[in-house]
Amino acid sequence: MKKDRIHVSVVVPAHNEERYVKRCMDSIRKASEYFPGNVETIIVCNRCTDRTEVIAREGGARVVLNEDRCIAKVRNAGIRAVKGEVIITIDCDNRMTKSTITEVYRLLKSGKYIGGGAPIRFERYSFPLWCNDILCRIAFGVTGLYCGIFWATKETFEAIGGFVEKKAMEDVATAKKLRAYGRTQGKRYTTLRKNYLINSTRKYDDLGDWLYFKLMIQNAGALFKAALGNTEAYDRLLDEMFYDYNDKH
Repeated sequence: MKKDRIHVSVVVPAHNEERYVKRCMDSIRKASEYFPGNVETIIVCNRCTDRTEVIAREGGARVVLNEDRCIAKVRNAGIRAVKGEVIITIDCDNRMTKSTITEVYRLLKSGKYIGGGAPIRFERYSFPLWCNDILCRIAFGVTGLYCGIFWATKETFEAIGGFVEKKAMEDVATAKKLRAYGRTQGKRYTTLRKNYLINSTRKYDDLGDWLYFKLMIQNAGALFKAALGNTEAYDRLLDEMFYDYNDKH
């Protein structure tokens, strides 16, 4: 591999993530040590008012500043800045396992796959979290739309226009788009076999391990209206639980 070329770019969206950005970067750095090529880390600082940017720069990452309130747009801002031929995305409070970059690169270079996602494992477990884990495994297994970590070549991300820029279920929409594009290229959408995403439990730590089950019950009306096309209440819930959560915790 050429020493002066960036082979893999890891894009990390971050909104006030000073508590988590270093450990995410450390997991990327460790995975880079198992990969023979060059890896860059891009931290997309989204409306950050804490030390996220400082910590990212101190850790050697490239920083992209962004003001959007849509995670897909934040990721796309990072994708537009990459120098690598392969792109991996991971959320800032999560971590990758040590051979993630190597496995991604190998799968893409095989020519069989358009891209993919990763299995998800929580960083700790309890009965409610095992229930969540099982539901995720069933959903991923039935649909084949693995998410969590997304990976594909830069050329592929450019061909599909990056992440689908919607607030709700943007990950599933993007996985569907990658899979559909792959079919036109004679390639499959897949998942990592040997590595996985270490999923943060911080919201469960703060709000209880039954959090998402409670949210589904408490917001059944908003979910029903969203299914019928009225997403106003659902968008407010997303703002509270995802886009504004870090401001309060």
